[in-house]
Order: sequence, then C-alpha cells, then structure tokens
Amino acid sequence: MSVLDGAARAGDALEAEILSALDGGTREILERQRSIAASRRRGWLVRRSLLAADLFGLSVAFFLALSIFGSRGAEDQIPAPIEFFLFLLTLPGWAIVAKLHGLYDRDEERADHSTADDVVGVFHLVTIGAWLIFIGAWLTSTADPELPKLFTFWLLAAALITSLRAAARAWCRQSVAYLQNAVIVGAGDVGQLVARKLIKHPEYGINLVGFVDTEPKLRRPDLERLALLGAPADLPRIIRALEIERVIVAFSNDREEETLAVVRSLRDHDIQIDVVPRLFELVGPRVGIHTVEGLPLVGLPPSRLSPFSRRLKRVIDVAVALIALIATAPFFAVIAWRIRRDTPGPIFFRQARLGLGMREFTALKFRTMKVGTDTSVHEDYIKATMSSQAALGENGLYKLDRPDAITPFGRWLRKTSLDELPQLLNVLRGDMSLVGPRPCLKYETEHFRPHHFERFMVPAGLTGLWQVTARANSTFGEALDMDVAYARDWSLGLDLNLLVRTPIQLLRQRKGTA
Repeated sequence: MSVLDGAARAGDALEAEILSALDGGTREILERQRSIAASRRRGWLVRRSLLAADLFGLSVAFFLALSIFGSRGAEDQIPAPIEFFLFLLTLPGWAIVAKLHGLYDRDEERADHSTADDVVGVFHLVTIGAWLIFIGAWLTSTADPELPKLFTFWLLAAALITSLRAAARAWCRQSVAYLQNAVIVGAGDVGQLVARKLIKHPEYGINLVGFVDTEPKLRRPDLERLALLGAPADLPRIIRALEIERVIVAFSNDREEETLAVVRSLRDHDIQIDVVPRLFELVGPRVGIHTVEGLPLVGLPPSRLSPFSRRLKRVIDVAVALIALIATAPFFAVIAWRIRRDTPGPIFFRQARLGLGMREFTALKFRTMKVGTDTSVHEDYIKATMSSQAALGENGLYKLDRPDAITPFGRWLRKTSLDELPQLLNVLRGDMSLVGPRPCLKYETEHFRPHHFERFMVPAGLTGLWQVTARANSTFGEALDMDVAYARDWSLGLDLNLLVRTPIQLLRQRKGTA
C-alpha cells in the first residue's frame, strides 16, 4: 500500500492532499523510508557506524603497535595478549571522550558535515587517550609505556579512525535511512536560493520535499518539481504526513510574529530547525554566537590577517607547493606532450589576473582551448550570471560550455582540474596561495558590488570556499560572495579544512560527470 493510499484510508483529507502534490520520486523515497523504524534514521545510523569505526580503528592501531614493538621490558610485566585485552576494556572510555568532543552528533544537525570537520576532534581524542594510557601504564607498571610504541599507536589511530570514519559515512549515504526529509518555510527569493543549493548537493542527504508559504513567489523552472505544501499553519500536519526531519525557515511574506509563533510550535516535534539569518550575506564560516543577558548576538570577526598569519600562510604555501611540484612532475611532462600532439599552439595558457590588493600577475594554466578564442563570450556570460536569479545553462550548471572552442584533451583536463597544476608555480612565486579566492579577471570587477572588493584582502588561491562548496552550481555573484566570506573569516583551520576537502570534491565531481 502506498503512502497516498494509507493517508486516504486513514480519513485525513489534508494529508492525502499533501501527499498527492508530491512528485513520483519523492513519494518513492517516502515509501522506502516507511519500511524503516521511525527512530532508525540518519542520527541512529551514523552514530552507530561512526562508533564502530572508532572502536575498530583504535583496536587495530593498538594491535599493530603491539605487534611491532611487543612487550619489551621487565619480566614482571604482563604478556602482550593480556595487554591487548586490557586495552579493549578501555574502549568505553574512548567512546565517552569522543562523545564529549561532539564526534557523533553533528551529522544529524549539519547538512554539510564531513570527515574533514572531524580531524581536529579526532586529533584531540587520540592525543588525550594516548597520554592517559601512558600515564596509567607508568603508574601501575602493568604495561610497557615505551614512547616509540605510544607514538606509533597515536599515529596509526589518527590515520585509521579518520579513514574508517570516511568509509562509514560513505556507506551510510547509500542507505535511504540517511536521507532527511525537509521543507522550506518561505518560497521567495531566499527560500528558492536555499532549495537550489540543496538540490545541487545530494551528498548533504537532504530530500527536499517542497515549500511552505501563504503567498509563494513564482518558482524558478528548475524548482517546479518541488511541491507547494500549504501555509505555515499547516506545518504540524505536513511534518506528520511526510515524516519531516528538517525545517528550514528562509523568510516568508507572513509577519515576523506569525513566523516566530510557528517556529516555537515546532519545538514540540523531534526535528532539526534551521533559520536563515536576515543578514545571511554577512555571515561566514567563522562567526561566533555570544549572548548579552540571554540575547544571542552573531559576532563577525575582524577582517584582517596579522603579519604572523601572513608569514605562516606563506611558509605552508611554499612547502606544500614544492612537494606537489616534485610529486606531479611526471604529469607535467605527459600533459605537455599530449597538448602539443592534440592541437597547434603553446603548452601554457597565460592570462593577466588580479591577486592580493588587486595587484596584476600572469596566471599559468595548461592550455585547454584553441588558439585565438574570442573572450567576449565569457565577458557577456559573467555579466549575465551576477544575479542569483540567473537561469541555469543547458548543461544544468552555471558554467560556460563552449564545445567549439575547447580541445578534446582540454575538456578532460578541465573535468579533472589538472589544467590548474601550473598555478603551483604561481604559488611558489608568491602570486597566489594554495587557498584563497579565485584569481579574478580585470573586466570582471566592472560588475562587482562594493563589498566584493574585500576579496582582494587575501591572496588568490588554487582552491577555496567557492571551489569546495559550490563550483559550477553557483552564479558568478554567489561565487564572489563566498570569496568575500573566506576573506573576512580567514583562519589557518579554515585553510586546512578546505585543503583536505578539495581532493574529495574533485573525486566527487569527476564521478558525477563520468
């Protein structure tokens, strides 16, 4: 029996009407979810998978360290098998420390949470645990607290836990239980912007069902499949009928008092509530929440890089760029040979770009287009995609597709982003950084709004917030806003997070375009 038949037989006309408004794909997902216990959704699935990954990774790491070093010490020390058994008895303590670091709860709350966001927490977990083991073994003399063995365990545990967590999340994402049914309150410009971003990122695991709004705005062509489910007052029934797990409040034409009353009424339901802040354009990834007599304030950190931060960022750039250039030298040779063989023209494409402080430099890329390609087409495209209301291209992306101008091998280079390898030389010369805003063309600044020039407070980068989170799924104007958010909220932790997520994003993009 389908969910629609079930609602009709239950005699709830409104629920049947809500379900009938859904497209076939959404109803199919709901029917598959009905076969799973309501309590066994994303949180239940991910928490148990991550716990198993952590305990297994710790056990394997300790076993390997014990196998490498053994129990070398005094004769009265316990044998290795018993030492391993005693370690297994400590695993509940490790789970508690991981829980205290929030390593099991954020997947259910944050749509874009990934293993890269766990790296710092995992580092703290294995560091604290390793030192507690060392101190406990030294005080009780029950095991061999050799520093080399402890360091080996620490290194293996950090690597194994991180890898196994990534594998566990990848496995969870294959299950229908991972999907969170969601509705957006507000079908205006902001609500439709949120919807478009969620649809373009299936890795978030959000099954966007539709909009809730009393006076909805005409929907964009690419959002027409999303149903209009009713008014905010109908939310309790909508949540029950569609088993909604996430409600995103993205403004509506209702009065703020009415919207506030609706949100407060949702607190009685076991659902995640996300609210788009009114000044969301200013809120970046490093904002802080603090209170004054219980009144929450969103703190925007100062938009500056200290001299020490700039030097540290530069040291990391030089070190990583040198290692990467040495490691990718064979690729340089093969790609250069293939470009020469493919079409006549130079190997490198040189173009004037704007970096830190709008200083002009020559950016290097492997040539992917035919010699003499007209650039006016790109200029017109930039102008047309400044607004978030810009229409998608025929390829379903905000990316200029010029099959007549791109070489066959160049298309593959662009798909894999290997055409940007020569920019490691720009990083080494100091023109660019590993992480930062996309290097900008001079004519693009003609369409900037005043705040977009803040992106020049930091060096341009090989990768960045836009490249990792959106790429061709965002308009040019939205990409600029993400560049500004990065420049305002720069931190070393943000750079490391984006560097870790970049290869994952490239692999995901390649898989999606294969």
